[in-house]
Amino acid sequence: MLLVDNQRDDLLALEAVLSTLNQTLVRASSGDEALEALNNDGFALVLLATQMPGMDGYETAARIKRNSRTREIPIIFVSAPYEMDPHGTFRGYAAGAVDHVPRPYDPWVLRAKATVFIDLHQTNVQLRKQAELLRTGDTTGLLAQLSSLLSDAETQARDLTAQLQAQASSTKAKAAAARLEHAVRDLRQMLEHALELREEPGAPPAPASLHSPRRRDL
Repeated sequence: MLLVDNQRDDLLALEAVLSTLNQTLVRASSGDEALEALNNDGFALVLLATQMPGMDGYETAARIKRNSRTREIPIIFVSAPYEMDPHGTFRGYAAGAVDHVPRPYDPWVLRAKATVFIDLHQTNVQLRKQAELLRTGDTTGLLAQLSSLLSDAETQARDLTAQLQAQASSTKAKAAAARLEHAVRDLRQMLEHALELREEPGAPPAPASLHSPRRRDL
């Protein structure tokens, strides 16, 4: 996870809460440092302060989302309550954030939200590895495993959407849920494309359970 804040004490507080998740935590004290870190490593989640000197959190988030290498990384804004008035909230979602955590935050809530995105990221990584294996080698039984992993991702996506809807207005939740739904559908399309390749002449048929009946809308 990437933790971005110009206030050292706030970074230390985030690190103390999230250290129990056994994830690698990287600090950045500015938007520029955050963008540099993102270019050098892969992250499951960015926790980003909204107010920073120079490049603020909104601009940093917008740049993350404009970069094809980083645009799929979820962003949670961390801010003072007064920074998340209707205008600030709209700016946050427009910049690409999926959620926000107000200070002072509840450590249990922060860890729960971070865990959802970490689990989803790990599932996505596994799915992409399996899809690559489908393109490059003998994959007996791999389609079933890939479909199972995707089903887990769809479940996690629904759980996350429910959390967003419970903690924000319907308009805010829809903005975040739409991005999440798009990502999961992309993964489902990868699987269905693999199935089409599998069913070309001469290829053994894929199990019927892998086809569209498993597909469920979020």
